[in-house]
Amino acid sequence: MEARPAPGGDPLSDILTLAGSRCTVAGRLAAGGAWALRFPPPGVVKFIAIMAGSGWLAVDGEARGGMGSGGMASGGTREPRRLDTGDVVMLAAERPYRLASDLAVPAEDGARAFAMAADDPARSDQVTVGNGAEFLAVGGHVTLDPRHGDLIRDALPPLIHVRSGAPEAPAMRWLLDQFGTELAGGRPGTTLVAGQLAQMLFVQIIRAHLATSGSLGLGWAGALRDARIAPALRLMHGDPGRAWQLGELARTVGMSRTAFAVRFKAAAGVGPLTYLLNWRMRLAERELRHGTTPVSALALSLGYTSESAFSNAFKRTRGMAPSLYRSRHAPGGRSVERSGLRGGADDDFAHVDIGGLVDGEGDRASDGVRRDPQGVA
Repeated sequence: MEARPAPGGDPLSDILTLAGSRCTVAGRLAAGGAWALRFPPPGVVKFIAIMAGSGWLAVDGEARGGMGSGGMASGGTREPRRLDTGDVVMLAAERPYRLASDLAVPAEDGARAFAMAADDPARSDQVTVGNGAEFLAVGGHVTLDPRHGDLIRDALPPLIHVRSGAPEAPAMRWLLDQFGTELAGGRPGTTLVAGQLAQMLFVQIIRAHLATSGSLGLGWAGALRDARIAPALRLMHGDPGRAWQLGELARTVGMSRTAFAVRFKAAAGVGPLTYLLNWRMRLAERELRHGTTPVSALALSLGYTSESAFSNAFKRTRGMAPSLYRSRHAPGGRSVERSGLRGGADDDFAHVDIGGLVDGEGDRASDGVRRDPQGVA
């Protein structure tokens, strides 16, 4: 069964679920003496947890920036990063990097070393460099859904460095301790447990990033970190099918309609009702790809008065009718129910004006979204 974003007004959980984040422990590095390894761009979101010892990380082309609060750096400087026991770094950019005891030491090919370890069952995916007694790190990667992974990728800076002294560090220390126990014990189920711990570590890294003053792009992350408008974001995520109106959302956060709309757009890049529309369309895409809910029922669940109103909005934003989208993208090309619409690229539809929805500046009834018949007091 496909995981679905759960109700409850938790945008981060919703985003991670829709983005299909899956974390895997890729291997361990034990090193000692003078050593250095170079790695190509990872191709995935990469994290490295320092279990013991210290070393240096240098990322090629890392943009100059500042330190975040709470002992965490986001974005960062061109200077190498000192990594100490309990530190965790996440690399989201496609850039080569080096790990070393001393960056002046000629670097060996780290990717080749790990490929050789993976082919040798006796080494248990561990690479040993030098005496292997002074430094231990666990590395992993995060895979994301090709369609919705941009929700995560676009919200992350090229590098996040959570230091062992950060406010979020106690939870991370517990996770790292569990990592050590699992990876050293060789018990049944270690692969599964380590993967779940890696998923929890990934969430903690994002939490740490949201909690600092580090750079954030426009989108859900910027809106979630703004304490003034975050409650409205949680309301929309908690009940995306409700007939939310701009004035109602503004009142929940104690702001005027205009002030709320301006502040939300400054943080998220779009107005609140545009954000809601975009989120509904992403939920619709996932269900059409992986679910079997009839288009008519999906329309009602997302707040539309009719299947045709939903189909109009979907076609306007995605370029094709929902039934055609499902037939093209459902796994195995399975056949699904035919809706009242013909379902082809040339479906007839009324050109509904969603302009009031797009900028979040008005509450129009012509967009096909259900409205409270009593209005908003």
